[in-house]
This record gives sequence, C-alpha cells and structure tokens, in this order.
Amino acid sequence: MSDPVQEVSVRTFQFIPTSSGQLRLQLHEIHVWSQSLSREPAEIESFRTFLSKDELERVARFRFDASRGEYIVSRGTLRALVGSYLEVPPQQLRFVYSEYGRPSLAPGTSSRLLNFNIAHSGDVVLLAFAEGRQVGIDVEKLRRDFATSEIAERFFSIAEREALRALPQDQRHEAFFRCWTRKEAFIKALGEGLSHPLDQFDVSLAPGGPAVLLATRPDAQEAKRWKLWNIYVPGDYAAALAAEANGSPT
Repeated sequence: MSDPVQEVSVRTFQFIPTSSGQLRLQLHEIHVWSQSLSREPAEIESFRTFLSKDELERVARFRFDASRGEYIVSRGTLRALVGSYLEVPPQQLRFVYSEYGRPSLAPGTSSRLLNFNIAHSGDVVLLAFAEGRQVGIDVEKLRRDFATSEIAERFFSIAEREALRALPQDQRHEAFFRCWTRKEAFIKALGEGLSHPLDQFDVSLAPGGPAVLLATRPDAQEAKRWKLWNIYVPGDYAAALAAEANGSPT
C-alpha cells in the first residue's frame, strides 16, 4: 500500500486543442480539473475531433444544440486529459462502461492504473484523476427551486437529517447541497451509483467544517478506507471529491 493521500491539486482547465502528453500524476496526488461548458462554436468543433465513433453517434441523437455542445465539450475534455496523462491520442482511447454508466479505460489501453470520474451541473464540469485508487466527484448548482427538505427526509441518514434540522433555517439550503455532493462523490467512488442506499453512511455537513465520511454501515471499518474533500467552484455551486485513502503502488 502507498502512503495516504497527501495532496489534492486543483487546476483550472480551459481548453486543450491537442493532447500535450505532458501531464504527470504522482501516486499521492489527485488532480481535479474544472471546465466551463460555455464554448464558442469553433471551440466545440475542436473538442468534437477528439470523440470516438460511438460518441459521435450519441451526439447526433441530441435534440437540442445546448445539450449537444455540453456533451461534446465534457467528453472531449475527458479524452484530452486522459490522453495527456497516458500520452495517447485522444481519438485512440477506448472506454468501457459499468452497469451504472461509469466510463473507465478498456483493458489493454495502458499499463498504468489511471482512474477518473466526471460530473457536471449548470455550466461546470469537474474531472478527477488518480492513479491506483478509486475516485468519485460531484458538483451541483445551488438551485433555489429544489425541495431540499423533502429530499433530505427521504434519502439522508438519521444522523444527517438531525444535523440538518439543527442548523439555522438560512443555512440549511447550502448544507443540503454540501451533504448531497459528498454522498454522491462517495457512491461514485464506490462505483455503485444510486444503487447504494444513501442512508447507509453519514457525512459531515456543518458550514465551515471539513468534508468527512463519519460512519458506514453495516461495516463500520469501511469509513477508514475513504477520504472526502470540499472542492471550491466559483459561483453558486457545491462540489466534493471522494477517494480511497490508500492506493495501490502497482
């Protein structure tokens, strides 16, 4: 086992017209990249050149230009970054998908254990990369029309519901999204999607406090295997990262 995660390096990613092949990722690092989905038509077309045949076929099925552009930019960004880490042309990358739709590198693509996860909301897409450890990331636009209380009562754990109710009314809305993104990041790192019961683990949600996986059930020791981080995104967003506390050196 390698040393516990020592650093999360957050970089702002704007546009990569070609795969540079110069990105380096150490075993103790996790890189989080932020990308704006608002792009000029010419930029969108540049990202389109990175896509595979099946991705282009999916692009053709989108009904709305905005959704089509967001998909092209987010998937093109993923391919550009993975290609830069592995020094492989983005178009040559092959992805396979879990039963929950999570992409990963197809077997034989690289000898390196590069893991990644992607999330988007509003105008922002976040991408997390690690080597030898699973990662999950989530970002949510702080929507004011969201029925946060009802959703929390339905999906959050007993401890989280109590912690949310204990906060002043004017702090509960943002606390809900802090909790939600931390929970989403964790289940995405597990690779189980929403099939994992959200009430079977507790995360912190207090304002100003660190992101912490407080408890897991039925295996209480599972909480020690994972770490959570807040990820800062400018504007009205909440975001969180989850990763295995120790990775494999191979």
